[in-house]
Amino acid sequence: MIVMHVDVNSAFLSWTSVEALRRGGTIDYRTVPAVIGGDEASRHGIVLAKSGPAKRYGISTAETLVEARRKCPGLIVLSPDHGLYSRCSDAMYEILCDYTDRIQRFSVDECFLDMTRSPKAQADPVKTAYEIQDSIYGELGFTVNVGVSNCKILAKMGSDLEKPDKVHTLFPHEIAAKMWPLPVGDLFMVGKSSRAKLESLGIHTIGDLANADRDFIKSMLKSHGELIWNYANGIDPEPVTPNDETARKGVGNSITIDHDVTDRGEAHRFLLALSEKVAGRLRAKGRRGSVITVSIKSADFRNYSHQRAIDGFTDSTDEIYAAAVSLFDECWNGEPVRLLGVSAGGLDNDGQEQLSMFGAQERETAGRADSVVDEIRKRFGRDAIMRASFVEGRSRGSDEKEEGR
Repeated sequence: MIVMHVDVNSAFLSWTSVEALRRGGTIDYRTVPAVIGGDEASRHGIVLAKSGPAKRYGISTAETLVEARRKCPGLIVLSPDHGLYSRCSDAMYEILCDYTDRIQRFSVDECFLDMTRSPKAQADPVKTAYEIQDSIYGELGFTVNVGVSNCKILAKMGSDLEKPDKVHTLFPHEIAAKMWPLPVGDLFMVGKSSRAKLESLGIHTIGDLANADRDFIKSMLKSHGELIWNYANGIDPEPVTPNDETARKGVGNSITIDHDVTDRGEAHRFLLALSEKVAGRLRAKGRRGSVITVSIKSADFRNYSHQRAIDGFTDSTDEIYAAAVSLFDECWNGEPVRLLGVSAGGLDNDGQEQLSMFGAQERETAGRADSVVDEIRKRFGRDAIMRASFVEGRSRGSDEKEEGR
């Protein structure tokens, strides 16, 4: 099997820069200290993407713009344009379709490609990866990294090895030399809480994790421990799944709203309602999700989405809602909203307890509350109990749609 992971370098900033140059601008923002920043007038003024020169000042994604400007007083801050990002993402996808029909859009700036049926890739996968890279740059003007391997996790880790504008292989025989020396926090699906737990056990590199006893790691981190142990060893049986198939495997809800939503708080209330329904359906199925996606349709019918792999698996309303709010706040640029969707993918069905961004006590309390709500609604109907925020800001007649039945 040949799998590639295509990842746009500093996507939001690259796309903004290419568009500015196309319109006659004289500054390539990729070559100067520049960032894409959220709303500075609110607490959501954070760095969404950064240039290489900005990174050299120590500026990091998700830090506040105030902190970023303190590090670099001459920093250029550019506003996000999610309509542009969607168009650039779609244009890249069209190019990738020339190489394979097995494409999984993992996020707006990342795609997995199953190249197994491509004779060209079978003959020389690295040459084909460079060809893809050159096609995207030649036609669209931005650079990508391409990881090449035999499975998704290694292709993704490969594309992250060195940036920008690189092609990297990471086949099983290269894991020990290329991946194992990296910090354990660099492994996909190892978030802050997992990293802290692993480091407390003396596991500091991906190699440390790979060479640890699998049963011990699983006993300490439950099903998530087994997953990341497998990833550290390059084990990933998940196929590249085109997104229409992925949607059927996940659980999601969307709502079409009969008025323009322009208030962040109102949008959050819709996200809470959707998160509660997604979590309830997960619990009913005995499943948990590890990838949360928020979808938005604006009043002028532009669609875009944002997704994130969380730290572990969850069926908790509070955890799904927290991720959904964070994703929405990162990608919403203030335009009127007419549709919102929340979905959970990357499902796990082994019935083991999920890891969480919350502590054990909060997790237990939230789990009990979710179970009580499920039971009351099962006996008396969905409207028998609702959160206070729903009562305060209950929506006017809107249409809902369930996904992933």
